[in-house]
Amino acid sequence: MIILSFLYILAEILLTIFFFVFGFKYLSHFNTLGEKSQVKQWNEELQIYERTTGDNSMLILLFSVLTIAACILFLWILVLLVKNIRQIIKLRNEGKHIPTFKEILSELFDSKFHITLLAAPITTLVLFTVLPIVFMILIAFTNFDSNHQPPGELFTWTGLTNVTDVFLGNSTKTRTFFGILGWTFVWAILATFTNYILGMLLAIMINHKLVKYKKMWRTLFMISVAIPQFVSLLLISRALEPAGAINLALMKMGIINAPLPFLTNPTLARICVVVINMWIGIPYTMMTFSGVLMNIPSDLYESAKIDGANVIQSFTHITLPYMIFVTAPATITTFVGNINNFNVIYLLTGGGPFALDYYQAGKTDLLVTWLYKLTVDQHDYALASTIGIFIFMIVSVLSITVYNHTGSVKKEDMFQ
Repeated sequence: MIILSFLYILAEILLTIFFFVFGFKYLSHFNTLGEKSQVKQWNEELQIYERTTGDNSMLILLFSVLTIAACILFLWILVLLVKNIRQIIKLRNEGKHIPTFKEILSELFDSKFHITLLAAPITTLVLFTVLPIVFMILIAFTNFDSNHQPPGELFTWTGLTNVTDVFLGNSTKTRTFFGILGWTFVWAILATFTNYILGMLLAIMINHKLVKYKKMWRTLFMISVAIPQFVSLLLISRALEPAGAINLALMKMGIINAPLPFLTNPTLARICVVVINMWIGIPYTMMTFSGVLMNIPSDLYESAKIDGANVIQSFTHITLPYMIFVTAPATITTFVGNINNFNVIYLLTGGGPFALDYYQAGKTDLLVTWLYKLTVDQHDYALASTIGIFIFMIVSVLSITVYNHTGSVKKEDMFQ
């Protein structure tokens, strides 16, 4: 226990050194995110521009978050140290055995082995997930955009300006956000349930006892999955262009006189992405439902047949409830994935066609592709962070609420 207490104290000393030597100089500017900008002056003697280094708002915010995390770690270790000392005093007063450092180590590989196993994953989770999320949330309350790029220009706190711009302050941004939000939900619902329903029906058809060569049919439908998705989407995108293969073929056959605006008409472009997503996604759901159908006990169907149930009644009372029960968690995951389905939208349409009444977005853009454009193309990191927070809130609330109300959770040990 003495060695353990010494390690606690050593950790406290190291954290204290980190705070005063490194962290405090950034944390002291946390309220303003920097006061001194980089200055560029002409040196007449050398005939060159000289830059005088100033504050860097990005580093100030980043290392301030890291320093605050270190302070929280300091307090947590301090609490553990106090508990350790109190435990030693209590054991000594009661005349009980005080565990040695060797005994504590052996416990970490025996009765408390779960702590040893989870230590590394939790540490990496905090460093590479929790802290970046906190950093992104803080960015949403600044004016970090293309006009405020450190180290040349400082950015500072702006409070809820970005939030109010999205909802009330800026009509263009408000129209863009709610327009894209509505399409995101429409897309997620259509992309999820078209694949779900059609994949289910396809699996039922292939697995029917009257259908022969089941392996061949499954293989044919899985060919589209064998090709990398981004390759398929890029090829289809080129084929749907005004001078693409599909328009040229239709014109040569005399079906149309002018190219169809597959990807330039907003309504037609949205229909195209839903249909093409079906072509890509149905084989996956078909294979999932095939596995579920093979595991439904045949006794259920035999009992239903003896009781006089027809095919439709067997499907509605046995097959459908069983499949929904088993696949509900996967369906929720698919729905959440479709809300953030970057690949299909970006590779197929690039979010287009571009809309003049939208703020740096197109009619097929989802929230996630709009966020990407704001970050990579426009460098509007503050607004992008705000959109990211909204996406997280929407996805987390929906997924947790729906998941907790599914039969898979309420009746996880049984199926009725």
